[in-house]
Amino acid sequence: MTRFLSLTVLAVALAVPAAAQQKLAFVDSERILALMPEYRTAQQDIDRLAGQWQAEVDAVGREAETLQADYAARELLYTAEERTRGLADIAARRQAADALRRRYFGPEGELFREQQSRLRPVQERLLVAIETVATDGEYDFIFDRSGEYVFLYARARNDLTDRVLDALGLTVGPGGVRAPDAPQPQPPPTGGGL
Repeated sequence: MTRFLSLTVLAVALAVPAAAQQKLAFVDSERILALMPEYRTAQQDIDRLAGQWQAEVDAVGREAETLQADYAARELLYTAEERTRGLADIAARRQAADALRRRYFGPEGELFREQQSRLRPVQERLLVAIETVATDGEYDFIFDRSGEYVFLYARARNDLTDRVLDALGLTVGPGGVRAPDAPQPQPPPTGGGL
């Protein structure tokens, strides 16, 4: 028993200095992605598609509502067969709206596939840049500030967001984000004499 206790104490004593030598840092991936032109373009395209799809779903839903209102207004005039057919038409339009909503916005829907195909390459590029900064700076762990981790306190010196932006070739200046291939603004010519 004492031997086990001695080994446990030794393991803890050796683990404390090793843990103290680990380098930790964080990045704000939401900020980085928001500053990446290709991410903004892809997100705008996805938002545009989602708006079109939502309009299509809403139109089918309005058709079902119109059928319901027409049915309610004429229900007393219908025969039993016409009532059955009218209710079936209303149910079919509602089911069509639900099917369309699932097709576009479901867990494996069009929106999910568009996000995967358009945003994943940008996110992978960001991860490569983070890995580059981490290995160059010999960091053991890099956390994402915008993720589910809650930072109650974080020193600014541990924020690698700007280094990752540099690794992506993006510079942030007073005029906003500038990609590496964007023309650099020229200072205005200083006036000589006329």
